Amino acid sequence: MTITLTDYDQQHFFDEMIDDSGEIRYHYRPLADYLKTKTFRQLQDRQSYINKILLDLGITFNVYNDSEGTERIFPFDLIPRIISNPEWQTLEKGLKQRITALNLFINDMYHDQKILSDGVIPKDIALSSKGYLPQCAGLSPSQGIWCHITGTDLIRDRDGQYYVLEDNLRCPSGVAYVLENREIMKRAFSTLVQSVEIQPVSHYPTQLLELLKFVAANDRNTCAVLTPGIYNSAYFEHSFLARQMGIELVQPSDLVIRDHYVMMRTTRGLKRVDVLYRRIDDTFLDPTVFDPNSLLGVPGIFDVIRRGNVTVVNAPGTGVADDKVIYCFVPKMIRYYLNEDPIIPNVETYICSDPVQLNHVIQNLDKLVVKAANEAGGYGMLVGPHSTKEQQLEFKAKLIENPRNYIAQPTLQFSRSPSFFENSIEGRHVDLRPYILYGKNIDVLPGGLTRVALRKGSLVVNSSQGGGSKDTWVLAR
Repeated sequence: MTITLTDYDQQHFFDEMIDDSGEIRYHYRPLADYLKTKTFRQLQDRQSYINKILLDLGITFNVYNDSEGTERIFPFDLIPRIISNPEWQTLEKGLKQRITALNLFINDMYHDQKILSDGVIPKDIALSSKGYLPQCAGLSPSQGIWCHITGTDLIRDRDGQYYVLEDNLRCPSGVAYVLENREIMKRAFSTLVQSVEIQPVSHYPTQLLELLKFVAANDRNTCAVLTPGIYNSAYFEHSFLARQMGIELVQPSDLVIRDHYVMMRTTRGLKRVDVLYRRIDDTFLDPTVFDPNSLLGVPGIFDVIRRGNVTVVNAPGTGVADDKVIYCFVPKMIRYYLNEDPIIPNVETYICSDPVQLNHVIQNLDKLVVKAANEAGGYGMLVGPHSTKEQQLEFKAKLIENPRNYIAQPTLQFSRSPSFFENSIEGRHVDLRPYILYGKNIDVLPGGLTRVALRKGSLVVNSSQGGGSKDTWVLAR
């Protein structure tokens, strides 16, 4: 029996594919027509084929402290998410606006701090951020760019409006899955992919390499990807991107400092490195300056950075704009630095360091989502409506003990997208992480990573918490 969506239950959420009247949205019609020609058995065979490709290619991720083993296939849902061209143009414009303001903010924080003296952001909040590194004061990165690579998480609420959920400016991960998801779809659904005019994503490694060379400390342009090693959860991506760009993948033990330059060990001796695309948190970069217990750092590298003899992407110190409390002030940053209204709004957010807002959060823990300011991967979070009384009491104690470390947001009705299961197609909650490259120009990769909460009823899309991903199609017109 061929597949129909007549029994598809939208519930009360915004559905990416089907509107409130039950009609297929216009940009999804080619996909709906294609599904009508297939049976569940045929899709099951395609899913098995895809899983084999994922395993053969080593497209996996690590889950720390997992009793079932650390390495597993990154779950892939074979029904793509589709974004219309007009909708994407608005998102692209809003993301460029946002990253421009964030870069100006980071630069301001390590120089004049005008945004603090003008009272736009409270000084105690900004300077107490774990991501603010006083050692970076006065640092002037090449081309004036701090946040070269950003992954901004977007969600769509019940009203159909996109909102920024958070900004990831330290070591945003996931772009390798975007590229591989597209290649997998081309292999598993070649007829469908060829029938729809989709904006390509395969140019990302080329754009990334151009960015690295643009911000190089000199004309030598020797670039490398700096990875903490094979046990990192995103190691697949580190090696994938280095291979795609045709540059070296190095670990800290491969690097030494000689005469105020960074050198990497090769079979032919030491070779100077001009640009490092770091996939290591900035506080681990140099144990003589930041964390003295770091075994991942290169002693003396920060002095080389200060001298301008090596460019690190993203620059040390960008974490100040990665802080979820600082996130609350991005709309004000946009108005302050650009004199513009934000194109993509923030989610309504309560700052727990404010006593009035803290009291509201404590009184409504069963209704709100509480997040730690500097955690990622779905950790350090309370989803109020799905929490127990014991968990709420635990978080209440944390909030009272360290209110600066938390924000709270309403429990949003994340949009849903059809997802394939063995004998059914059911709606699952999704978010979207576009990737923004800031080099000579600001470029946004069309679409990005759609993460899907594969557990029924779950709002948590992180792979470490049972989530998977979809291919994301931005229509060319």
